[in-house]
Amino acid sequence: MPKLQQKSESKCKRKFNIRLALALALISGATSTVARADAATAPAVAPLFEQPGVLTPRGDLIVEPSAQFGYSSSNRVVLVGYTIIPALLIGLVDVREVKRNTATAALTLRYGLGRRAEVELKLPYVYRSDSTVSRELFTGTGVDRVFETSGKGIGDAELALRYQLNQGGNDSPYYVAGLRFKSRTGRDPFSVVTDCTRRCVGADATGTGLPLDLPTGSGFYALQPSVTWLYASDPAILFGGISYLYNFKRNNVSRRVLAGELEPLGTLAPGAVFGFNLGLGLALNDKALISFGYDHSSIARTRQNGVAVPGSVRTQLGTLLMGLSYRLSAKRTVSVAIGAGLTRDTPDVQLSVRMPMTF
Repeated sequence: MPKLQQKSESKCKRKFNIRLALALALISGATSTVARADAATAPAVAPLFEQPGVLTPRGDLIVEPSAQFGYSSSNRVVLVGYTIIPALLIGLVDVREVKRNTATAALTLRYGLGRRAEVELKLPYVYRSDSTVSRELFTGTGVDRVFETSGKGIGDAELALRYQLNQGGNDSPYYVAGLRFKSRTGRDPFSVVTDCTRRCVGADATGTGLPLDLPTGSGFYALQPSVTWLYASDPAILFGGISYLYNFKRNNVSRRVLAGELEPLGTLAPGAVFGFNLGLGLALNDKALISFGYDHSSIARTRQNGVAVPGSVRTQLGTLLMGLSYRLSAKRTVSVAIGAGLTRDTPDVQLSVRMPMTF
């Protein structure tokens, strides 16, 4: 009887390992075989987030074309003047309604350096369009003006390195450390022309103060260390991670206004971004998996010449995500993710499609 019981337990354990391996491969969108996943190929997180899942096996090259679309809308009311009593304002009211669309097509290359390490290169192409309903700055006009602008071009290229920290297993989580570097290959916000005839601030400012075409990059170099984890709890896969994005400051920054003049801005230091995410994945069968997650980012205030920019506050971005992965073949997987913004500053909706292919 003890021998039969041991055989039964061993059989159940092997079934669980195979089911876990299939789930890990589906979560990541990778094409690793069950044998590779059973041999402790490093898992990370589901394709709901920017980080991939199972690390690329040594010597394999994964080419991942992807497309992402985001839409957001916001309303802003600015009162410029003074009040005699709480119900009476003497001055101007600036009301702006903004509709923003962003589409990003990217090509990502991942190469396995070893059993526990991989390197990744991401090349994005960005198209943006904004529609703003507003009035002239500091004027008494009562006529709304629709201001439309767009921009397209190469975005900020990214280079990342990931390493699995532990062996992991059925009863212990997997931990993967990552380091991502973001470049300034995209057009930065300070190289676009702004719709102001003089300075964009002050009593002599006229125009909308908005850029005539949109940037495709952030304008700053950035470095982001991160740690992700994944834990198998039959029949679910629990995953999550934390990250810290540090933006390097720029000196002697200036922007060009409509009249052709340069407006000096001095030294700019964007706020750092602390982020965390968590989620749950469920394997529907040996080809399909559904996952749910939450992603949160806290962005610190931007500083100009060592002083916090007026009106700049800590911003909280929260997104609820749902994704589906389907394995088309041994070397191809398609993943679709939908995100809904939970805070005012988060895009209202995000949609992404990825198709990793192994060579």
